[in-house]
Amino acid sequence: MSGDKTIVFFDLETTGLDTAICDIIQVSAVCGDRVFNVYTLPRCPLTESAMAVTGFTVNNAGLFLRGRPVGTIPLIDALTSFIDFLSSFRQPVLLAAHNARRFDMPVITRVLRKCSLRHQFQQVVHGFVDTFILSKQLFTDLRSYSQENLVRHFLGMTYDAHNAVEDARMLQELYNAWSPSRWHVSGVTFKA
Repeated sequence: MSGDKTIVFFDLETTGLDTAICDIIQVSAVCGDRVFNVYTLPRCPLTESAMAVTGFTVNNAGLFLRGRPVGTIPLIDALTSFIDFLSSFRQPVLLAAHNARRFDMPVITRVLRKCSLRHQFQQVVHGFVDTFILSKQLFTDLRSYSQENLVRHFLGMTYDAHNAVEDARMLQELYNAWSPSRWHVSGVTFKA
C-alpha cells in the first residue's frame, strides 16, 4: 500500500521493444496472493530477440511458450479482464512495473487507446510506479539495476525472468524488501 492506494505489480511480455508498434503477448499482475494472467495472440511477428528472451513463438496453430501451446484470448478481452481485475480492489490503484515509464506505460497506454479502453482504465488506475527509477534512487552503488540482478542482490535467488507472472511476483517481493517511503514512491509515480 502507498497511502490510500493499492499497489499492483504488473508486467507485459511483447513482440519486441519498440513501444510504438509492439504487440502484447502476456499481461500479468500480482497484489498480495491475488494473481492475474492472460495471453493474447499478437498480430505482428515477434523479433528474434523477443523470441530468445521470452521463449514465445507464433505459427498458424497459435501461441507457444517453449514449444508448448498456450491458450489465448482476444486482446480486447485481455484488457477488459485486466481492468476488471484492477477494479476489484477497493482503493485507487497504482500499477508498479520495472521500467514502467519507458516501456510498460507507453505500451499499455497505446493499446488501451487503440481499443477505446483508456477512459475505463483511468477510472481505476491512478498512476504508474517505476521501480527501475526507484531502485536507482534508493541504491546508488549497484552495477546493474536489471530486475534479475536486483532479485539476486536483495533476495539471493534466481527466477524465471521474462515470464510476466514471475516478473510481477518478484517485483512485489523486491518492493516489500525495500519498503520504500511514500515520499520515494511519489517521486517515481507517473500519471496514468
